[in-house]
Amino acid sequence: MKILIIGLNHKTANVETRERLAFNGPKLEEGVFGLKKIPEVKEVVVLSTCNRVELYTCVSNTASAIENIKNFLSGFHNIARSDFEKSLYIHTDTDAIKHIFRVSSSLDSMVVGEPQILGQLKDAFDFALSKKTTGVLLNKLMKKAISTAKRVRTETRIAENAVSISFAAVELAKKIFTDLSGKSFMLLGAGEMAELAARHLVNNGVTDVKVANRTYERGCELAKEFNGKAVKFEEFLNELIHTDIVICSTGASTYVLLKDHMQKVMKKRKQKPVFIIDISVPRNIDPEINKIDNVYLYDVDDLQDVVDTNILERKKEAEKAEKIIDEDVEKFTKWMSSLDSVPTIVALRQKAEEIKNEEMEKFRNKFPDLDDEKVKAVEYMATAIINKLIHPPTAALREDTEDRDELIAMIKKLYGINGDENEE
Repeated sequence: MKILIIGLNHKTANVETRERLAFNGPKLEEGVFGLKKIPEVKEVVVLSTCNRVELYTCVSNTASAIENIKNFLSGFHNIARSDFEKSLYIHTDTDAIKHIFRVSSSLDSMVVGEPQILGQLKDAFDFALSKKTTGVLLNKLMKKAISTAKRVRTETRIAENAVSISFAAVELAKKIFTDLSGKSFMLLGAGEMAELAARHLVNNGVTDVKVANRTYERGCELAKEFNGKAVKFEEFLNELIHTDIVICSTGASTYVLLKDHMQKVMKKRKQKPVFIIDISVPRNIDPEINKIDNVYLYDVDDLQDVVDTNILERKKEAEKAEKIIDEDVEKFTKWMSSLDSVPTIVALRQKAEEIKNEEMEKFRNKFPDLDDEKVKAVEYMATAIINKLIHPPTAALREDTEDRDELIAMIKKLYGINGDENEE
């Protein structure tokens, strides 16, 4: 049995190709069962996300399995092979093991360290388990991929540094306030990036949300989404007195918040700290505001600096993660290699049991008057002798050595074991 992975992702295929080859909704069940019907495919798991489509399989013949899987993809999705074949990557054996460990650990993701892929991989595995399309090999591989990903997250800081503008905004807010729960927040304008940052703040415990937008109706819609309240744009200064965090993206061509405005606000706030992020380009908030005590103003360039620094940090952590993956790949490869000797070990023990049973039968026939207790004592001794005799070759077969194949062949020859029958 060989491990074979065939797939494509955001690096190799455009979104249109990924969409055409996706296994969505009922297509997932049909696809899993369709792949399992391919003669060479013995086990299968299908991972289909917005950024990748990957088929994890165990096959009896790699070359013919690759051809048949490509033909299946073409027929199943009604797409010519020439339209997607160049986008495919193919991994086998050790490369395949390493690939899935890197995928589960999010080292192969568009954003390194993102947590979603592990959940998606678990869902794909659970689905395959429910449809009984996996076996010993893929079950072990998927479980190991999941445990490796958890090890990477535990032993590295790969997911701790924000690598998007919106996440960086939340990270900075946490540095100023430590705990965001109970803090008040205002979304000034409705730029897409500002909205995303607002969602992250809400997810991090901010509950008092206000939305001030030039189009009041749009402000009401957003406020409803955040379970907050809408504020008329011309009244936002009054609300600023009761606001701890502000994210601004109004699209205005001039400053909407000036230094003297903020000085008045801070006086009424009794100098309680305010964190302001101006994501607008051009800027909508007067940079001079940053000179006011207890006002922390950041613009999009400041956030980008945080992101760039964090990307470098994630790269360093990714190097540590790669070492962890290499260790786990080696362990899994050794386990797989040990499977080659299992049929021979089983056959050797069966051969020994057959010899013992034959000799015990002869012994009983020769001494029919012996009581059961003495017969059991002789059988116990025979079993002990056999166990001691087969222990050295069994232990040798379990060892991870380069000459294991030669050792298997020699033991089969010495003990008269028919490999084809016992390994069926």
